[in-house]
Amino acid sequence: MATSATAAHGQSTVDDREISQFDSISHDWWDPDGMFKPLHRMNPLRIGYVRDRVAARFERPDDSVVPFDGLSIVDVGCGGGLLSEPMSRLGARVTGIDAASEGVAVAKAHAEAGGLAIDYRVETAEGLAASGAKFDVVLALEIIEHVADVDEFLGALADLTASGGMVFLSTLNRTRRSFATAIIGAEYVLRWLPRGTHDWRKFVKPSELAAGLRKAGLTVEDISGMVYDPIRGRWKLSRRDLVINYIAAASKD
Repeated sequence: MATSATAAHGQSTVDDREISQFDSISHDWWDPDGMFKPLHRMNPLRIGYVRDRVAARFERPDDSVVPFDGLSIVDVGCGGGLLSEPMSRLGARVTGIDAASEGVAVAKAHAEAGGLAIDYRVETAEGLAASGAKFDVVLALEIIEHVADVDEFLGALADLTASGGMVFLSTLNRTRRSFATAIIGAEYVLRWLPRGTHDWRKFVKPSELAAGLRKAGLTVEDISGMVYDPIRGRWKLSRRDLVINYIAAASKD
């Protein structure tokens, strides 16, 4: 997600309140025990999910160190670069965009320090799509619950996807359990996140996401739940439990 530029087919998907919120905590992006601790713990599962499906789609060998070599990826709502950097290390040409300029600055500095050539921009999905840019893989993880217009956002993601490419999204389901866990638990009890980070009314049900993806001209390939195991301290995929967090893969054929 990103600035207030608009696509030719609609208005900006940016929610200025959300951008201000993320700008205010951008200094914490790379602290594994800071405010983005949940994303750090979730990252191995998200990366593995994307890697496996992209490698299969583009027929990449399972034993390749850089299975994404030659592929272009855009990380929409890249934040500090928690996904962009692993995608770059897997061999992809990565563009990271976000509306929160402070987060983009953090991402740029961290990538430069690690010797990674990632094209970070303060830009919107719809703004980049209006430029005609196309990518083999479009990532929009933990971002759709922060946008102002879900249908416009999904349309922009579809526009950014090259023919034969893939789109990945992960988000929070709009259920009583997600309210209790992601807002009451994470923001008020455990204080993993600042209060007000999420608005439960903006959470998207899997059925709503699937309908929106189809409306945008994409084919839903998979929707799986992401479940946290407190005993092992890690996240795992679930075919049945989509009540709180879930991740989806779609294609543009």
